Amino acid sequence: MAEISTSRSLAPVRAPMLRPEVILPRNLSVPLPDHIIAASEEMRELVSVVRVVAPTSITVLITGESGTGKEVFAELIHDLSGRKGPFVTVNCGAIPEGLIESELFGHEKGSFTGAVGQRKGFFEAAQGGTLFLDEIGEMPLALQVKLLRVLETGKFTRVGSTMLTTTDARIIAATNRDLEHDVRAGTFRSDLYYRLRAVMLRIPPLRNRREDIPFLIETMLDEFVRKHHIVDASGKPQMPQLTPDATQLLIDHEWHGNIRELRNTLEQLVVLVCSVARSDNACTIARRDVERALASSIGDLWGGDGVGHDGTAYDGTAYDGIAYDARANRPLPAAPRAAPKEQTERELIYRALLELRNEIAEIKSMLHEGRAPAYGATHSTALALPPSSSTNGERTIRPLETIETEALEQALTHYKGNRRHAARALGISERTLYRKLKEKGLE
Repeated sequence: MAEISTSRSLAPVRAPMLRPEVILPRNLSVPLPDHIIAASEEMRELVSVVRVVAPTSITVLITGESGTGKEVFAELIHDLSGRKGPFVTVNCGAIPEGLIESELFGHEKGSFTGAVGQRKGFFEAAQGGTLFLDEIGEMPLALQVKLLRVLETGKFTRVGSTMLTTTDARIIAATNRDLEHDVRAGTFRSDLYYRLRAVMLRIPPLRNRREDIPFLIETMLDEFVRKHHIVDASGKPQMPQLTPDATQLLIDHEWHGNIRELRNTLEQLVVLVCSVARSDNACTIARRDVERALASSIGDLWGGDGVGHDGTAYDGTAYDGIAYDARANRPLPAAPRAAPKEQTERELIYRALLELRNEIAEIKSMLHEGRAPAYGATHSTALALPPSSSTNGERTIRPLETIETEALEQALTHYKGNRRHAARALGISERTLYRKLKEKGLE
């Protein structure tokens, strides 16, 4: 599909008005739910494929960046399939490696310590319905073999049992990882990958389908107004009005956190701007309000590292009046100005978040490139990899195993044993960190 360019030619849209020239495809044979927005060409093509595959039992693999709505599309496939059973979601990255087999396939009484009774797994819970395996790329290799057998035969055994159990649950998997890369790296089985991707749906990032943003804004604002009971003097829901430049800012934003980031931003705007009683009985969201919301959400929605999925960092941008240079890892000088105490405190918090974000970005860069920090003695060097020794002018190549072990040790030391922060800095999941520590005897 062709990538949609940044659309500055879009006319500013004042929510909740829809542009009349764009007609959402809801007049088809099976109407779309209100929360599925498909105004862009890419999304229309995606929905058309969903309509074709939904009534079948074919396995579907959904890929896309975090926050693009992979689970929403999995639910849509289930809803349009006509299956009578439930839609069951399993986050493969959130279940400890030692328990995931029991969670998927169930277990018999006494099969392991703590198994006080027979328990059905997710495959049985999804009988007659759909089993959605989210973050499938985090599934351990040993379990991938058993999952492949279930996909091919429709049969499995509970942990501690020898009896075969049959399932007719339809399998939909999703990941934000590059599974083709994982297959080449040997961390994901090629036979399972090709079995899962009988049909593969790629959810485009929000920045590639900016035509959808005005409709998403309208839908989400209406949801949050009702959720947070934003009403006018007569008690009726009070829909906010966006100024044209506020709307355009939302359309032009890169949205590296995709739909999730947009939802969080709009909910914050509704609560902070519209929940306050106003004398004019109206709620108008201005560009300044949007700028504040975007600045305050950067650390959370970008994973705290300040680097987007395309590898770019925020650079020379002002957030709530603070000009920031990402490459120099420090706020730029600004003219002194008087500010209320609350605003000063808020700016200090923004500064701290932005500095932390860039420190983590620098740490990740050092770990990947094996270099020392470039910004002087004031920056932490705890995670800088030691330089390779040289003999006769030739660099000695150090074993990858040694470098990885040192990186793990240094990350844990830097974060004082906090494994969640260490895993984030190393660019791996927390469960992967635990596994690597166990393999290397660093627990």
